[in-house]
Amino acid sequence: MKYREIVDGIFLDRPNRFIAHVDVNGTVETVHVKNTGRCRELLLPGAAVRLEVSDNPKRKTKYDLVAVRKQELGWVNMDSQAPNKVVGEWLSKQEFDLVRPEFAYGKSRIDFYMEKGEQKYLLEVKGCTLEVGGVGYFPDAPTERGVKHLHELAQAQRAGYRCAVAFVIQMEGVAEVRPNVDIQPEFGTALAEAKAAGVRVLFLLCHVGRDSLEIVEQREG
Repeated sequence: MKYREIVDGIFLDRPNRFIAHVDVNGTVETVHVKNTGRCRELLLPGAAVRLEVSDNPKRKTKYDLVAVRKQELGWVNMDSQAPNKVVGEWLSKQEFDLVRPEFAYGKSRIDFYMEKGEQKYLLEVKGCTLEVGGVGYFPDAPTERGVKHLHELAQAQRAGYRCAVAFVIQMEGVAEVRPNVDIQPEFGTALAEAKAAGVRVLFLLCHVGRDSLEIVEQREG
């Protein structure tokens, strides 16, 4: 997955979930933040950030904040749209007969539906940007939607689908993701129940480039 055009900046502050102030070559710019999560451990004043230049001249903000450099870890892609894009590219190379995004199942929309021969598959994607002590954690804020998706996957697995939840690790140097039970114990319970039902847990390790994000390795959780 490649970005169109990237410029560098220095993070200043974040007035709300949607925008931030960034120093770009000495000019303070108001930029759109492509992640409505808290990201408090990432967006620290003075942090180096990467911005994608918008191709829409009518937009109020010229830039999208897509990555930030975290001390002692390196660059973290924090674009919440990136995980589904890189997984879509990755699935296209996995020899499925059919890959369809945004598949309605039960009362949810699961990120990907796939077919290989007669077998049907469901895959839910979660992006991970929270790292503590070299380990990734999800979620970084309570997500009722995420819990519901895990329940739906467990149900689908019992109904004959082959189901998985894929954690896209949007940083290098991290190889596993654990449920953030301090933030939301319900997610940890739902993940354990899904695994017990046969749902696979995948860790998708990424290379974070200056203008790109790419899945380079798959590990089982």
